[in-house]
Amino acid sequence: MTTKPVPGTWHADPSHFQRPTRREFLYAGWFGGLGLSLGGMLRLQNAAAADTRRAAAPKAKSVIQIYLNGGFAHMDSFDPKPDAPVEYRGILDAIDTALPGVHFSQHMQHTAQVADKLTVVRSMTHTEVDHSRGQHSMFTGYRPSPALTYPSLGSVVAHELGPRQAMPPYVCVPTQGSEFLGSGYLSNTYGPFALGGDPSRPNFTVRDLGMAPGVDEARFERRKSWKELVGYHFQKHERDDALTTMDSFYQRAYDLLSSEQARNAFTLNGETEATKELYGMKAWGPVLRPSAGARFLMARRLVEAGVRCVTVTYGAWDTHSYHYRGIGTQMPDFDKAFAGLIRDLDDRGLLESTLVVVNSEFGRTPKINAGGGRDHWPRVFSIVLAGGGMKRGQVYGSSDGLAAEPATNPLSVEDYATTIYHLLGIDARKSLMTPGDRPQPIVMGGEVVRDLLA
Repeated sequence: MTTKPVPGTWHADPSHFQRPTRREFLYAGWFGGLGLSLGGMLRLQNAAAADTRRAAAPKAKSVIQIYLNGGFAHMDSFDPKPDAPVEYRGILDAIDTALPGVHFSQHMQHTAQVADKLTVVRSMTHTEVDHSRGQHSMFTGYRPSPALTYPSLGSVVAHELGPRQAMPPYVCVPTQGSEFLGSGYLSNTYGPFALGGDPSRPNFTVRDLGMAPGVDEARFERRKSWKELVGYHFQKHERDDALTTMDSFYQRAYDLLSSEQARNAFTLNGETEATKELYGMKAWGPVLRPSAGARFLMARRLVEAGVRCVTVTYGAWDTHSYHYRGIGTQMPDFDKAFAGLIRDLDDRGLLESTLVVVNSEFGRTPKINAGGGRDHWPRVFSIVLAGGGMKRGQVYGSSDGLAAEPATNPLSVEDYATTIYHLLGIDARKSLMTPGDRPQPIVMGGEVVRDLLA
């Protein structure tokens, strides 16, 4: 395997700066004579290009993205450094995993047992030390720009693949955990449907996913027909993107309200106690303790029902002080729930068609600071991938002896995002239209990392 340079500066694609030929100028002028703008010409060119470069057949039908909010410490989870000085390695022991010679932190004991089903990337890297800028990079595949907010993975999936059955294509559990998990420059139509509450809470229900009091099926159908009559009038006399967006929202709401299968997917009712235990959902008296398990189990139910992308946010990992106290309860809870999700998907035959991604905006500093914490560190950190066409049982890339820099195979955000889209059957080179009718590739300059794939 060749070692790629660590991305630190933007490398422009030389093709963007090629001078147009006389033929291309004449071609543009000919289209102008037909009443098409340059933007219209580019749209036609892009459509033609898309026809000639079909995306690969998808390996993944769905993706579950688990976002560990705040910056997850790689050296205290998936990339321990037992031989480093104590101020770097910290207080946690390294433990064996199902992969010979590969070690995780002691808080990852359940995940260590399913390591043979995972790909652990120990060489994720970018240059953004601010939370929001790191989130933008990891969720969109683009470094932040003052001119444009790019769409998230889930919104691109919704745009390119659309809904399946009666389910929304993109769901956030329990809420949209970052502004950069939204639709960016795309229409709000492709934004996420958020649960609006934690599924581990007693009497949890999804906000607005039931009939209003006093509204039966007949009344619901009458209201729907009235809305369609009014909508027809406005669509006939006024053409507006906002109207189209609102109509899409209404249709998605109707589909959810009228589908018993869809409504059932948004509840944990019917799950056995054994399954809940697998995810670490332990009962504390009459109620369930809020946990990662309920969120991850909800994600499994949603992809099983047809949701294409589920983003689950869990924890608060921005531990600038009292680091080990902060991760002491969160990390074992995550560990149990994540291992349970992988086992459950595999047992149900869903892992091969469901891509699972564990990511964060960056890692934590290799050296523990004076306050007993770790600070922001994007230069190298770990992510975990499983299922959906990923190779099982491997560690990709490595960090140096202090977990401070990539040592082999640094993975850029562009290559990471392009590989995820490839597995979902989306060509990341395809251009989407931004405001102002300017084409923009889904990802600029990324490559599919074949060594990650099965």
